[in-house]
Amino acid sequence: MIQDLNVIDFHTHFPSVLPWFPDYDTMKSHNPYGKTDVQSDRWRKAWNFEPTESAGTDDMQIADRWYAELEEKGVEKVVFVSGGGNDNLANVVARHPDKFIGFAHHHPGIPNAADELERAVTELGMKGYKLLGPAIDTPINDKSFYPLWEVAQKHKIPVLIHFGILGAAGGVITHVNMDPLIMQNVAHDFPDVPFVLPHFGAGYPTQLLHLCWSAPNVYVDSSGSNQWVRWMMPEITLQDLMYKFAQTIGTNRLLFSTDSSGFPRGLSKPYLEEQHRIARFLGWSDQQLREFFSETAESLLGIKA
Repeated sequence: MIQDLNVIDFHTHFPSVLPWFPDYDTMKSHNPYGKTDVQSDRWRKAWNFEPTESAGTDDMQIADRWYAELEEKGVEKVVFVSGGGNDNLANVVARHPDKFIGFAHHHPGIPNAADELERAVTELGMKGYKLLGPAIDTPINDKSFYPLWEVAQKHKIPVLIHFGILGAAGGVITHVNMDPLIMQNVAHDFPDVPFVLPHFGAGYPTQLLHLCWSAPNVYVDSSGSNQWVRWMMPEITLQDLMYKFAQTIGTNRLLFSTDSSGFPRGLSKPYLEEQHRIARFLGWSDQQLREFFSETAESLLGIKA
């Protein structure tokens, strides 16, 4: 707990020894130029994070280390939205089911993608579905993806889709699936699917607010350092984002998350502490704090922490 609050981190990545999104061309998607990322190094030093170490050789050992992280840092549960493929992540979650929750994360363009989502939910116990919009070349509102949304609606699982800039400096800045407004018709056609869009829109906060206005089944997560705000004009801050989104869509549609992954950082407690401090200074009520840090996540995941 942080003070008297249960905490569920709705958006983390399990640092598997396998490719985290094995069905995606992640190298091309995240940094097509293959350049050393000066901005990432600046980000790491600004937060006083040590350089990322090698993942190790065994996912079960990494899972145990992640479990110890949650115990040490007072976080009730984490949602791993990637982790080396659906079967691999299911094995990781089974290692510590009291703390770990997994999402399916296969590419929506693979053969029988809807059947794979059905299997991931019904056989592997996945609680949601994660997609990387700017790494999917087909428009996300294409009718060929509707069978996926039908599975999600059938099981009422959240679908978390990244929009906005993707990767570190040198990554993707323009793409057919960059702007979250592309989700309008999908969100309207599948009103029982909670669509969760991370990072306050990652450069598209106004468009995300408009989408939330149009579709009440759209939720927002707060994950990551949100350093994309440094590249916005006029200047905005994380406090501005938390204030504006809470004011317009309510804390019951906001989900606390950190986008944490590898070690030695592990679960990024500085992100947790910063968001908690901002929420307190914004004057959020006890109920609003509970919604943001755990209750909305519990509702979407169908669990009780």
